[in-house]
Amino acid sequence: MPDFRLRVFQAVARHLSFTKAAQELFITQPAVTKHIRELEASYGQRLFERRGNRVSLTTAGTLLLTHANEVEVLHERLQNQLQALHDEAAGRLRLGASTTLAQYVLPPILYGFQAQYPRVELTLLNGNSEQIAEALLRGQIDLGFVEGQVKNRDLHYELLLNDELVAVRRASPTKMPRKRLPLAMALRHPLVLRERGSGTLEVLEYALRAHKIKLTELTVALYLDNTEGIKSYLEAAPECLGFVSRRALAKEVAAGWLEIVPIQELHLSRRFEVVWLQGQPLSAQAQRFLTYTHRHISFSA
Repeated sequence: MPDFRLRVFQAVARHLSFTKAAQELFITQPAVTKHIRELEASYGQRLFERRGNRVSLTTAGTLLLTHANEVEVLHERLQNQLQALHDEAAGRLRLGASTTLAQYVLPPILYGFQAQYPRVELTLLNGNSEQIAEALLRGQIDLGFVEGQVKNRDLHYELLLNDELVAVRRASPTKMPRKRLPLAMALRHPLVLRERGSGTLEVLEYALRAHKIKLTELTVALYLDNTEGIKSYLEAAPECLGFVSRRALAKEVAAGWLEIVPIQELHLSRRFEVVWLQGQPLSAQAQRFLTYTHRHISFSA
C-alpha cells in the first residue's frame, strides 16, 4: 500500500482489535494506536468507537474502509501492470535470416538491440530464404528476414530495405575503370552462384528470364551456399564472374581484391523483407525488435 497507516487501519477494521492488528503486522500495539490517531487527525474524524475491550467502526471508518480497499486493489493492479512491462522486456526471441542479411545487415542491429534490452535472449538461424520460410511455418523461429521473389501465401511480408545485386570478379592489375559489358559477353564467363533456394539466385533467374535466358544455358563453375565463399573463390579465379549484394563488397573493393563489373541491360534490384506467419500477431519481443530494426535502418540511411 502507498500509505502504511492505511494497512494498519485495515488490519484493525478486519479484526476489530488493536492487539490482533499489531500481531498481524508485527508491530507493537502502541504503534497501532499511534497510526490510527494520525489518520483520525488527518481526516478530522473518529474512525473507531472504543467501549471497553470492544472496537467498532464509525460511519467515517466504514467509508474509509471502502475506499482503502479500493486503493489496495488499484495498487495491486498497478504492480501487476508494471511487472508485465518488466517481463515484456525479457524472454526469448528466435530470429531467422537469409545469408546476406545475417552477415551484412543484422549484426549491428543485433548488438544495439542487446545493449538496449539485455534481458531478451536472442538466437539467430542462418539459412537461405527458402529455409527461413520453412522454419517460420514449422514454428522454429518467431521472425524472419529474407530476400527474393518467391512468396508463400501463409506468410506475411513487409519491406525492410532495398538492395542491389552486382556482378563482381577479381580486380584487374591495371585498376582502369571498367566499361559496361554487353550482357551476352558477361555471360560467357564461368559463373559462381548461390545455391538453389537462395533469394540471390532467384533475383538473377528472374532478371535473366526477362531476356529469355535460362541458367541451364550458361556455364556455372560452382554453386556456393554463402557470399563469403563466392568472394573468396572469385579472388582465386580471374576468369569467373559472380553475383552478390553490393552491401557485401565494401571491404574487398576498397582493398583492390575484387571489382564490380557493370553489365548492360541487367538490373538486379531486390527487396529485403521481414516475414512472419500470416494472421498471427507478433510477440512483444518480436514487435520490439522489428520497431528497433526499422529505427536503426532509418537512422543509417
